[in-house]
Parts: sequence; structure tokens; C-alpha cells
Amino acid sequence: MHNQRAKLTWTDGRVPVSVDFDDPYFSLKNGWEEARYVFLRGNGLPARFVDGFHVAELGFGAGLNFLATLMEWRASGAQGVLRFTSFEAFPMTLDDMDAALALFPEVTVVRTELMSALRAGGWTHDFGDVILEVIIGDARTALPDWNGQADAWFLDGFSPAKNPELWSPDLMQSVADHTTQTGTAATYTSAGFVRRGLQDAGFDVTRAKGFGRKIHMTVAQMKAGT
Repeated sequence: MHNQRAKLTWTDGRVPVSVDFDDPYFSLKNGWEEARYVFLRGNGLPARFVDGFHVAELGFGAGLNFLATLMEWRASGAQGVLRFTSFEAFPMTLDDMDAALALFPEVTVVRTELMSALRAGGWTHDFGDVILEVIIGDARTALPDWNGQADAWFLDGFSPAKNPELWSPDLMQSVADHTTQTGTAATYTSAGFVRRGLQDAGFDVTRAKGFGRKIHMTVAQMKAGT
């Protein structure tokens, strides 16, 4: 598993698409705005940011969600340190990641910061104000063994129709088991079995307006007393 790398094609030379899952890594229309809308706004961020706030993610991909979060954290004026943990079974090569992020001029400065850190020190890095940890491996086995608790989850695996393993009820239960009592989750998908899995795991689940042409997305809040 640790030797697996993402195999890519590029749609119109612009958007990376996974060969294994036949799915793009981000919106063909506007991946940057989608990341901010679905994962940040879907989790009520940046309003909830406090020192020690912990974001966890299924699917690091090109790192776009991380950079959006890093920029929001810094722009919010929050004091202290943010933690960001991501689980990724098929990491991109750093050259592919850099090329994918180069599509977004909004992240030029932090992209350079991220790529320099990854090239110098691997998948874990302390930026001073943000601590990034990318756990390489299958989340179905890595997440149950994780000792962290997330305040917000970005559920960003490939489409449930093409990568159902990353949306299974067992994995949604592991997500819930590693969520604080006031924690939340958000995802671009509104697939019924994903919503049911989150509900059964202990979340209150709501269908919200999706980004762009997507009619719905899913937001979730841990049930009181869970």
C-alpha cells in the first residue's frame, strides 16, 4: 500500500483525473471555490477556528483543501495552532501535485510553501501556525488505529459510485469514533447510503445546497450526547 502512487491523466491538459477511479480530483468548473464552499463553509469555517482546532480529511489528493484551510486560518486572525490530518491511499507524486496546484493562482504563495515542505521533509510538517500530517495508507485500517479526534471532517474521497470503499458504513463509524462531541463533517456527495452511514454512526445529517450544478451536498453534526 505504501508503494502505491496515483496514476493520472489530464482532462484538456488542465484537470488531473485518477486512472484507477476514473474521477477528477476536483471540480472541472472551479475546484478552488468548490473546496471553500463544500468543506470550509460546510463545516462552519472559519467561524469555529480556535487554538488547537483539528481538521481531518479522507483523501488528500492534490492538497487543495489543505491550502484553502491554511489560507482561511491565516486570514481569520485565529491565534495558536491548527492541526490538519489527512488519510491518502494513493498519493500523487510531488511533481503531479505541484502541476495540479499550479492551476490555481489563488494558492501560489502557499503552494510554494507546501511543496518546499513536502520535498524537504516528507508527509508531516510543522508550518509554525499549522501542523500537517498526511497518513499514507488505506483509511479503512489506518483510521481505526489513529489516536486523534477531529473537530471537522472533510470527506473527499472519489465518487461513492466509483470508490464505495471510502464511504462504507464501517468507515463512517470510524469517522464518528474520531470526532469531538461538537464535531462536524461535510462532503460534496448526497448519496443515500453515505447519509445513512453517517446517521447510523451518530451524526445528525442534512442535505444542503450543492456547489455549482450539484443540487445537493451533505453536512453533518455529531448528535448531542453521542
